[in-house]
Amino acid sequence: MRSLTSRDNPYVKHLYGLTHSARDRRDAGQTVLDGAHLVKAAIDAERPVAELVVSDQGLRNGEIVIVLERCGGVAVTHLSDALFAHVSPVDTPSGVLGVMSMPPAPPPPDLSRSLVVLDGVQDPGNLGTLLRTAAAAGIGDVLLTPGCAQAWSPRVLRAGMGGHFALRIHEQLDVLDVLQHYQGEILATGVGQEAFDLYALDLSGAVAWLFGAEGKGLSEALLSFASRRVTIPMAAAVESLNVAVAAAVCLFEQRRQRSVA
Repeated sequence: MRSLTSRDNPYVKHLYGLTHSARDRRDAGQTVLDGAHLVKAAIDAERPVAELVVSDQGLRNGEIVIVLERCGGVAVTHLSDALFAHVSPVDTPSGVLGVMSMPPAPPPPDLSRSLVVLDGVQDPGNLGTLLRTAAAAGIGDVLLTPGCAQAWSPRVLRAGMGGHFALRIHEQLDVLDVLQHYQGEILATGVGQEAFDLYALDLSGAVAWLFGAEGKGLSEALLSFASRRVTIPMAAAVESLNVAVAAAVCLFEQRRQRSVA
């Protein structure tokens, strides 16, 4: 284990770039896992962790010590609590970071199975929660339009809580081309007289779910592919749901229908 003490150290600068800059992550082909849970999730999913970074506080944490022991062959860098806080991607440092390579592009999605399309979701917390929800609902492929946050950024990974490792996440596909060839139904959440009650629909078949960012919603180009709009019945006093919550309701209604079919 090596110890570093200066912000001017080249490795510390490199680490700061990985935690704070999408461009630095793209250039290096690496990202950062924040916290013992994520590092363990990566190990369990057989995703190689190239390096570990631990703080003074982390070395006193039993869970983190176990993570270090599990990664016996991985290089470990020790930083003081203050220096670790400097490079941490979040305001409350976890005590351990894992550096891993960005995964290669996955194979094309199976257009005969359900999938999720996320359009312009820029908030890292929402995006990570959406990915975690999709994984929990048994979705295999999630497609992101260019307006979304970087799926493998530390903040999105943290919000995803390991869900990334159960998904095929597509950030470079032509989403419109995929939808043009999709073999199932394409559904978008919405309101209005033309929208169908979610709970009145047969969701046992393949569905491409379209979810847009809060405020802007789906782009007109994506919305034009929707075969139907779906509404979630709510109390009259509430106009809408957070996009991650709406997605959870839709995806788990589909999962419920399939489990009782």
